[in-house]
Amino acid sequence: MKNFDYKKSLGQNFLIDKNIINKISESINPNNYDLIIEIGPGSGALTKELIKKNCDVICFEIDERLKEKLSVLECSNLKIVFKDFLNVNLNEYIDYTKYKNIYFVGNLPYYITTAIINKIVTESKPYEIVIMIQKEVADRFNAKPCTKQYGSLSVFLQYNFDIEKVCNVSKNCFEPIPKVDSTVLKLKTNKKYDVKDEDKFYKLIKDAFRQKRKNLRNNLNNYDLEKIKNILSEFNKDLTCRAEELKVGEFAQISNEL
Repeated sequence: MKNFDYKKSLGQNFLIDKNIINKISESINPNNYDLIIEIGPGSGALTKELIKKNCDVICFEIDERLKEKLSVLECSNLKIVFKDFLNVNLNEYIDYTKYKNIYFVGNLPYYITTAIINKIVTESKPYEIVIMIQKEVADRFNAKPCTKQYGSLSVFLQYNFDIEKVCNVSKNCFEPIPKVDSTVLKLKTNKKYDVKDEDKFYKLIKDAFRQKRKNLRNNLNNYDLEKIKNILSEFNKDLTCRAEELKVGEFAQISNEL
């Protein structure tokens, strides 16, 4: 956008590549009784495509300087809220008696990506989340056990979602041009694992990866190590293993039996 003062503090790099915009839009297939929530519409390039889906769209934009730019998109199925998404109460905007499936979409600044996803998971019932994030962060989301990228965030997300890559996005697709490339991921809710107490499960994951170079014996020394040892033996593993060697289902079983 001409003469617009992009704010680095807000992670403002607006997507301008029409081909990528179309790929993101085409990856979302709601019905007219569903709801799309867009986080950070920016100049409205993607919003313009989302409102063609014939379902309600709510956009959360933190920068009020974009009011005039986004006002031209006003229509009966679009609501633009000028508030920080991280500070809103989502239950004030989502009527679960009206909407069947809730879709979240957005180009997320890397420094608040985890906070935004955690808010979506804990405060709403997402059906799908389609997000564009820094490629390096996307690699962590979908990382496999025994890899450098695999961590507590990988386990948390893969427990809650099936994760699919929509496309890679060159840094040249943005204005202004950022320093890194991005990736668009689709996260579809699908809890394949039966966990009795999610809070304890999440705490176990966080503790297990507390110091990645240390083994489970060290990181979980406040837990019942004898019981964990017996569970690990079922996977042909022991307490000298690091957290990155355990699969999501193995964490789930340890959590349940503890």
